[in-house]
Amino acid sequence: MLLTAATRSVATTPGLGRRAASAIALKYSKAAYGAALAKSPQVLNKVHSELTTVSNSIRDIPEINAFVHNPTLSAKDRTTGLSSLFTKLEATTGVGLGAGAKKEPVSDITKNLLSVLSENGRLGETQSVIEGFNELVAQYRGELSVVVTSAAPLPRDILARLETSLKQSQAGQRAKVLKISNKVGFHKQLIPIAFSWFMLYSVL
Repeated sequence: MLLTAATRSVATTPGLGRRAASAIALKYSKAAYGAALAKSPQVLNKVHSELTTVSNSIRDIPEINAFVHNPTLSAKDRTTGLSSLFTKLEATTGVGLGAGAKKEPVSDITKNLLSVLSENGRLGETQSVIEGFNELVAQYRGELSVVVTSAAPLPRDILARLETSLKQSQAGQRAKVLKISNKVGFHKQLIPIAFSWFMLYSVL
């Protein structure tokens, strides 16, 4: 099975705090982003698509999640695991559907990024690296993504009013695309949402 030899039955070890991890991850994000854009916007789009698939795989497939978060793997096991991941990635991002689908090789930038993370013992920060890369791509495309966190789901009319207000802000006027989403989550400083206020977190 995919990555079975590389994952083994080892408990996941907590990594760095989110802020510290993000600071380190951003260096890798910027390096990958710069390398992709230096080649062409098309390569940037390809790498973005590949990393999105990697991120979804880590999130949805326990086997892959265990692989990237296992700090005890040997260099050989990590290489074997990455090879399996690249094979899966080629099948997922190939052209066409079904058994006759044409596989498209994974870009060197994506391979190099994950290989360097592996060599430096940073595979556990892959998701943070991809998040940083996505943010850079969004900035390049002129996209502004905003997450509204509330204790209860916001009515559509409230989100619509928020979107209108954001479009009139300086950041909104600079953005080519504005994306708003509502995240429901409990926080000790949050009370059930009232129409007159909300908490806003910008993902930049």
